[in-house]
Amino acid sequence: MNREAPVVGDAIRFIRNELAGIYPAGEIRGFTELIFEHLFKYSKTDLLIHNDTKLFNSAFFQIEDFVRQLKQHKPVQYILGEAWFYGLKLEVNARVLIPRQETEELVRWIIDDTGSSSVKILDIGTGSGCIAIALDLNLPLSDVKAIDKSAGAVEVAARNAVRTGASVSCSCDDILNPVVVNTAKYDIIVSNPPYVTESERLLMDRNVVCYEPVEALFVRDNQALVYYEAIAGFGCEYLEKGGRLYLEINEAKHEEVLQLLKRYLYRDVELRKDINGKYRMVKAVR
Repeated sequence: MNREAPVVGDAIRFIRNELAGIYPAGEIRGFTELIFEHLFKYSKTDLLIHNDTKLFNSAFFQIEDFVRQLKQHKPVQYILGEAWFYGLKLEVNARVLIPRQETEELVRWIIDDTGSSSVKILDIGTGSGCIAIALDLNLPLSDVKAIDKSAGAVEVAARNAVRTGASVSCSCDDILNPVVVNTAKYDIIVSNPPYVTESERLLMDRNVVCYEPVEALFVRDNQALVYYEAIAGFGCEYLEKGGRLYLEINEAKHEEVLQLLKRYLYRDVELRKDINGKYRMVKAVR
C-alpha cells in the first residue's frame, strides 16, 4: 500500500481486510459507508466514483483509529459520535442508547395515528431525544416535552433538539421517583424504558453490554415491569381522557404488559410486531 498517497480504494480494502473474520461482510460494508459519510459526506455512489481519489495521511490515520475501536467491538455510532434516526443525524455518546430501527416503527405508528391533530406529547426516558425530536419535527402542531433520569442524557437530547431545529423541552426527572411537580395533561405519552432483564443480559452482544449505558437498558428479573407499572400509573393521572400511551416492550413480556395495562383500566390495548416479526410495541387508550 502506498502510505504516502493512500486513495479511497486503499482505505476501503484496509477496513475490509482488518475486520474480516470479526464482523459479517454486510456489516463491514455498512461500517465503511458510515465512516466515509462521516468524514467526507460520501454517498454509496461516491465511494465508487472516488475509488482513486487521494486521501490525506491524517484522514487515513483517523480511519485506522476507527478500525482499531471497531476491533474492540465498540459501536460505530459511538466511535463517530452520531447516529441516524428517522432521517435525522443525531449526536450519541456513552450516556445514551443508540437509536434502533425498531423504535422508528413506534414513531411512525404515533405519527400515523395523530395526523394533523394538535397534541401535547411527553417522552419518558428520552435518551438521545430521538423519539421526541422525530415526533416534534413530523407533527408540526405538537407540543413535545422530554424527560430522562440521566442529566447527561438530557444534555445530549437538548443539543440534538438545537441541531435539528426541534422545539422539544428537555428536563431531568425519574419516572420511578418524580421530582418535578407535573400539572400538565398530555394527549400522548410515549416511552422506550429499560426492559432487558439481567438474565437476558448474558445473551446479549458484547458491543451492547460493554458500551451502552446499563441504567438505560437493564432491570432486575424480579422487577421486569417496574417502569411500565410507573408509566401506566402516571398515565392514569396525566393523560387526557382518550389520550394514548405508546410503549416499546420486551417481546418476552408482552402478555404481562397487556395484563398490566388492563389492570390499570386502559382500553383498546393493541400489540404490534416490528419488522422482525417480534412483539415490540403496544398502544393503549386512557
